[in-house]
Amino acid sequence: VLGLLVWALIADTTYYLHAAYGWVMFVSIFFWILTVLFFVTYLLQLHMKFYMIPWPLMLMIFNAAATVLYVTAFVTCAAAVQPTSWRQWDYNRRAAASFFACLTMIAYGVSTFFSFRAWKGLSSNAATSQVTDH
Repeated sequence: VLGLLVWALIADTTYYLHAAYGWVMFVSIFFWILTVLFFVTYLLQLHMKFYMIPWPLMLMIFNAAATVLYVTAFVTCAAAVQPTSWRQWDYNRRAAASFFACLTMIAYGVSTFFSFRAWKGLSSNAATSQVTDH
């Protein structure tokens, strides 16, 4: 949802006049599509059919790449916002897009942390931590 807000807010401005927003659009749309594809894959449990793919590792790499590229997109978007713009609605949308790009970057960063824990097998819940070997 956050990634959708980023590219929807940028797409509603005159982003084509500024080259920096082309990068923000690419990152936000690309990772939004890939995130939706991963979501559908897990929702339909297709990852169970493709058991030969190391899904935890793949998700960790995906989330790490998304985090790094969203850092660049956030910095680019925030630096390109011009408060003296003659089109006030463009300023508001670009500033909001910068805010949501920051939130999306944080969300992908948190997902990277949890997917790293899942990949290393460090995640446990109350049921598994209560089991002891006798």
